[in-house]
Amino acid sequence: MISDIFGQMFTSDSGLQMVITVCLIILCLYPVIGALFWFFGSLSYRFLKKGRKETNFVELAPDEQPMITIMIPAHNEEVMIEETIEYLATMLNYSNYEILVINDGSTDQTLPILQNLQEKYDKLRVINILKNKGKAHGFNIGTYFAKGEYILSNDADTIPERDALMKYMNYFMSEIDVNTAAVTANMDVQNRTTIMGKSQTVEFSSIVGVIKRSQTAINDSMYSYSGANTMYKKQFLIDVGGFRQDRSTEDISIAWDHLMYGVTPRFAPDIIFHMNVPETLSQLYKQRKRWAQGGTEVWFTNSLKFILHPIKYRYVLSMFIDTTFSIIWSFFFFITSIIFILAMLYFLIVGNYEQLWHGFAMSFIFVTFELIAGTLQLLAALILDSKGQKFKYFIFAPLYMLFFWMVNPLTIITTFIPAMKACFGKSEHAGAWVSPTRKSLKKG
Repeated sequence: MISDIFGQMFTSDSGLQMVITVCLIILCLYPVIGALFWFFGSLSYRFLKKGRKETNFVELAPDEQPMITIMIPAHNEEVMIEETIEYLATMLNYSNYEILVINDGSTDQTLPILQNLQEKYDKLRVINILKNKGKAHGFNIGTYFAKGEYILSNDADTIPERDALMKYMNYFMSEIDVNTAAVTANMDVQNRTTIMGKSQTVEFSSIVGVIKRSQTAINDSMYSYSGANTMYKKQFLIDVGGFRQDRSTEDISIAWDHLMYGVTPRFAPDIIFHMNVPETLSQLYKQRKRWAQGGTEVWFTNSLKFILHPIKYRYVLSMFIDTTFSIIWSFFFFITSIIFILAMLYFLIVGNYEQLWHGFAMSFIFVTFELIAGTLQLLAALILDSKGQKFKYFIFAPLYMLFFWMVNPLTIITTFIPAMKACFGKSEHAGAWVSPTRKSLKKG
């Protein structure tokens, strides 16, 4: 339908018309191809790439354990910070670690709570930053105070499994891991009391569990670390200049910086951490806008480097192509949707019911193929992730496909100009950050 509308505008040049038609077909099929790609990529990882570290990790004796710094950025985290630190200080199956909290200009009771906890736990240190300058700034300050050779970024609402530190170290131990810059864990939703929380359980199994498996299966690339829980080798953080303070998402930018530098990110699906997710539409939209802007900023930052030196940066080829298509398709989706609605209204007004029926029929066929491909991806996600324990949440897949798929392209479009301005120095990056709404596990 859309290709016909555009094709009629270029009837004078059959060659140009063919090129436009091919491009439009590719863009129309992009969601279907993408979903099938992630589906087969995850199967490839499961049967060809899965390593022994996921099934049999080595227990390190206390005198063999490298020092780890668990770094927690905190801004107004009074709701969750105490129970998070109590868990980290007492429940982890690891001996040689410290907890370093970066109190980034909190105006609530976060600092008094931390001061009380310091008297209780010797492992806890606190760095107090008077003015809120952003999560990346706090990380960079903390990096140079960290005693550990390895740094685990851990959000104030994040609870890793008891064996997380021990499992993480298994990904850094052998000689083949010498180039491993960071290892990111597999996320699980802990606040599943609402429909929004349950649907995000499906979503994160898809975008984390399946997509990261697929990225790893291709060429050990990764679009983004899980900002809530990732283990970094401190030296590789220093080598790339730390976290970018002028970008919206430090976890996306540092993953690309590592790949462009030539070191390897890893995904550890066997390491599980639990975190809060947004439970209202407004909170969710704010979160996704930040993610979208951060992704576009990274794309702007690294595109020219890749285009000028494609061989040198060949390991980011798949990331560059997919991100480029995601941005283009987002604009394509909304533009063609508007054209389609206007065309259908026109056919309805003039009484051209044959074209009206043809348009709806073709749209139905396309949407059906997209839903089939998306369903296959989600089935693979829920079966492979957590050994099938999340399969019961498949009933919430329609909400994910109907709503979340709409939010993502919308946020890319609405943040494209701000991302461009940020990358070209046309806007002032405030740096301050606001923690999302937390929900205490003990109280709710």
